[in-house]
Amino acid sequence: MSAQRPEASGDQLARVLRQHASQLAASLVHVTGDFAAAEDLVQDAVVAALQHWPTEGIPQRPDAWLFTVARRRGLDSIRREANYRAKLAQLQWPVQPAADERLRLIFTCCHPALSRSAQIALTLRVVCGLTTTQVARAFLVPEMTVARRISRAKRKIADARIPYRVPDDDELGARLTEVLAVIYLLFNEGYLSTSEQARARDLADDADWLASLLHGLMPGEPEVAGLLALIRLHRAREAARFDQGGRLVQLEHQDRSLWDRETIADATRLLARAARQHYPGPYQLQAAIVACHAEAGRWQDTDWEQIVVLYDMLLHLAPSPVTRLHRAIALRYTAGAQAAMSELDELGDALSGYHLYHASRAEFLRELGHPARARAADRAALELTANPAEQAVLRQRLTWA
Repeated sequence: MSAQRPEASGDQLARVLRQHASQLAASLVHVTGDFAAAEDLVQDAVVAALQHWPTEGIPQRPDAWLFTVARRRGLDSIRREANYRAKLAQLQWPVQPAADERLRLIFTCCHPALSRSAQIALTLRVVCGLTTTQVARAFLVPEMTVARRISRAKRKIADARIPYRVPDDDELGARLTEVLAVIYLLFNEGYLSTSEQARARDLADDADWLASLLHGLMPGEPEVAGLLALIRLHRAREAARFDQGGRLVQLEHQDRSLWDRETIADATRLLARAARQHYPGPYQLQAAIVACHAEAGRWQDTDWEQIVVLYDMLLHLAPSPVTRLHRAIALRYTAGAQAAMSELDELGDALSGYHLYHASRAEFLRELGHPARARAADRAALELTANPAEQAVLRQRLTWA
């Protein structure tokens, strides 16, 4: 097949593989009925693409190229049973999976019987087309660890006979919660990594794409729209989040002229359409909070009163110590540092191991005139984060204090 260009960039490869590998996986699972075997064939095709496309260029029909490789590998494998080989032999291109085939694939990867780490690994590999090596590199864990997670997940799917289907209506709520949680955690890890890298843009890209795909398949689900709006609103600030030296720029000091106003407008319209269904959820509320920040022309224009109200609603729907922490941060700008500090004092036991709790205490203590205690809180925060961008901010604060 002829190529569109002599070479393919990493971003182009990721985008094309993400789109077409998931379609191929959904089709193969549907036709063969063998989740593990289909996933292996797709990965063989992805690896072959990563070997050839960077120098040979992306084919004009990447979907057909991947299909041809996967089908050939399946037919050539002597390990496959005759029935499976017969199914593959009957499979012809083009394959046009129904929209719900990819939806079934996502729900199978995010089945609640699997651990959260296995759900993430399987989703990245099967739905997004990442190799085991890429998944391991993204989360800075040994490749063997990821391989074991994926292997256990596939074995669990087979042994427990987890069905390849969209859940029934009475199951959809819990299952959709799992799917959304995986995408949300994936985005968080990409947006501001918990590991020894500032951010992992590929993971954020994958989360954005998955949320967009899910919204296209389930346009009537307000929480799906809420999550997609949340991701897009955060990503609209990407150009201002880090300075030229790679240092994290806090929201208060970001150059808002660098924000993507078109993306912000699109995301807020999406959020407004979801809100009109009058079925609020945690992702919609989080997106509304981010929208309050994104729509403010200046830091001083931020509607902190509305943000506190939204956090109150979020705490009602999904109470958590971290949400209480963020509400306390907003409360600082409506009721003062002392009121916010009183809220934090109640969270000490629950959040003693969370670096943002100590970093927030340091800011409040410094404002209240307790520099020594603020330095101690900043040092505690520094010991609890591995993210280099966050570490740089905390070291700078300790230097200035």
